[in-house]
Amino acid sequence: MRLESLKSCIGFGVAGNFANHLEQAGESSDFIDVITEEKEAPKGLFPFYQPRNTETFLHTFPLSHDTIVMPTLSQGENLQIEPEVALLCDLVYENRKVCRVIPKAFAAYNDCTIRKEGAKKISEKKNWGVATKGVSETFFPIDRFESGGVMDNYRIASFLKRDGTVHAYGEDSPLLGYSYFYTKLLRWMESKLAGQTDMGPLEDLPAILKANAFPEQALISIGATRYTPYGESTFLRPGDEVFVVVYDGSHYTGKMITKQVEVGQLDAPYLSLLHQKVVASA
Repeated sequence: MRLESLKSCIGFGVAGNFANHLEQAGESSDFIDVITEEKEAPKGLFPFYQPRNTETFLHTFPLSHDTIVMPTLSQGENLQIEPEVALLCDLVYENRKVCRVIPKAFAAYNDCTIRKEGAKKISEKKNWGVATKGVSETFFPIDRFESGGVMDNYRIASFLKRDGTVHAYGEDSPLLGYSYFYTKLLRWMESKLAGQTDMGPLEDLPAILKANAFPEQALISIGATRYTPYGESTFLRPGDEVFVVVYDGSHYTGKMITKQVEVGQLDAPYLSLLHQKVVASA
């Protein structure tokens, strides 16, 4: 899918949809005052791109298929991969409120994030300009977003290549390992898009949808996997190469995917590949 076709989609991300990810990322304290319906529930939805609202820094289209442009980091800040799957969704409104979210396709995604203390909103860490997030060109159609559908067998793996060596960055994880998935995730997203208010690190989503003229489609990243020990402690620098692979586990093993990343043979069926090179800001 060409980037141009995504520029009219509003962009949202789900925070805290994989057990222990927020703790590994050092961000669990950001949500200390956020009350969730269940202990394992995600913390909320955050915007990362607003196509029609020119009054916000989130108006800059941040997605790239092949590049991450590093921000100018202050002391104590770092840049980290967040390997995820993204859903391309139709949004249905009733009385100018979202009543249905309909997933149409999915792809590998990098919710690349600045780790910094004191950010008032999640979105402040998510979009610092052009080519600051990543999505694969390869989207797979969703037959049905429920058990028994095409996504049942898919997994997420991620890697960092540095100085010629490939390292596992996130744990190789099944999509079914998300805390909220399928119908439970849909009902939760519909509730948040229709009613999430401005509180703590979260933002007023109905107001954001209104400011963007009630967009018909959204690209929604549904949460980052847990890190390996290497991924948890290693931050990006210019010259690194990032790989996020969403693959069908009935056709590949994790060892096969690792080997294919190492030898550069990832033009293959049943996988959505995101390969980005990290470059310094101009």
